[in-house]
This record gives sequence, C-alpha cells and structure tokens, in this order.
Amino acid sequence: MKVKLFDESHEQDLEDDINIFLSSKENIKIIDIKYQVSISMFSEEQIYCFSSMILYEEL
Repeated sequence: MKVKLFDESHEQDLEDDINIFLSSKENIKIIDIKYQVSISMFSEEQIYCFSSMILYEEL
C-alpha cells in the first residue's frame, strides 16, 4: 500500500493536483481518499488549507 498527500491553499488547485496524479498512474487500485479543510486567521485574513490523502496499491 502507498500513500500520496496533497496540500493546497485553493480547492481548485487540490482538485487539479489529484487529477494530474491519477492520470499519471496506470494500474492502480484506490483504496481510500480522505479530504480535509482547515481554516486559520492571520491578522484579519482567513487562510484556508485544503488537503487530501490517497491510499492506493500499484497493480
């Protein structure tokens, strides 16, 4: 089993990264995908962190 982690500040960037990763891999079996969003404050600015973890096996 292998793990691939992704972390982006924009949701669309995370989606793009995952799609690029999946399209670059042949013969994999996805076991699970976990998704998380974190929000923090810096001064008066909200900072978002979109992350994902893909568990997969290479066939």
